Amino acid sequence: MNPEIIYEDKYIIVCVKPAGIATQSKKIGAEDMVSLLKKHLAEESGSSGEPYLAVIHRLDQPTSGLLVFAKTKEAARDLNRQIREKTFGKFYLAELRSIPIPREGTLEHYLVKDPHKNIMHVCDADTPGAKLARLSYAVVQINDDSSCIAEIALDTGRQHQIRAQMSAIHCPLAGDSKYGALDPQHKTLGLYACRLTFRHPHSQNVLSFKWDPFR
Repeated sequence: MNPEIIYEDKYIIVCVKPAGIATQSKKIGAEDMVSLLKKHLAEESGSSGEPYLAVIHRLDQPTSGLLVFAKTKEAARDLNRQIREKTFGKFYLAELRSIPIPREGTLEHYLVKDPHKNIMHVCDADTPGAKLARLSYAVVQINDDSSCIAEIALDTGRQHQIRAQMSAIHCPLAGDSKYGALDPQHKTLGLYACRLTFRHPHSQNVLSFKWDPFR
């Protein structure tokens, strides 16, 4: 499979991760975005050595959408700094099985991981292992079946954060049976990383990339 590359220069690659492909897999020989992009870089350079590629952020395996990778250590350091300083914008479109009330707002929960089920639970702040999760959402489309599409911006980057927090307000994502969606006809998870905004790690120019999952 050839990766869908949106933008590339000597410092970064911005690409679209398909649903079902891991950002980076621990399984030997498994096809993931890192291995696909390293193969692309090796073919482009013609070098026999393994090219440098740094993972900057991740998407859950069922989620599709935009990812940026660094091609140099300097670029990786700068992009990671932007993430730590919360100047790196990550935006999603989510297909929700019901309409949240209010239709726009900010959610704050504490989440703890159940390692046996690989699921995040909403919990009290003093629960051992609990971490704060915060996001903002706004409904952008309401469908005839009382489902909707919402744009979501993450303030924190917890595992399954959008899935767990939207389920906590009784608005699970389409296709997300793990978090309470009862729609077996929806074969893929209705979550798409649709927009990234950050400063170029070398020029410091503001970059914005968009991807339309419904095109």
